[in-house]
Amino acid sequence: MDKNKRSYHFNVTEVVEGKIQEVMNFNFGGHHDLAAMVENTEKAGVLSDKHAKEFVLGMRLLHHVLKKNPDLELFKDFYPAFEAFKKKVKGQFGCKCDCNK
Repeated sequence: MDKNKRSYHFNVTEVVEGKIQEVMNFNFGGHHDLAAMVENTEKAGVLSDKHAKEFVLGMRLLHHVLKKNPDLELFKDFYPAFEAFKKKVKGQFGCKCDCNK
């Protein structure tokens, strides 16, 4: 298991009338290797390259928010379903870690 903390920087831009404008940027970290997770998802042959990237990023970002805010009323009903879905995804695509997180 690779427990080295990784750090990612997200920079979201929007193209408006041919000009690129920054919408937001933020840092995100953890021990998961996002590139390896995308590669595993692509190898499974279920999602295209673009959708594999969107899926992995969406899952990791959403999981992070849910994990940090498990007691929010907004997430109480959804969190257990998400955890079950995440386990199914890990079983199918893997994440190259055994952290169970």
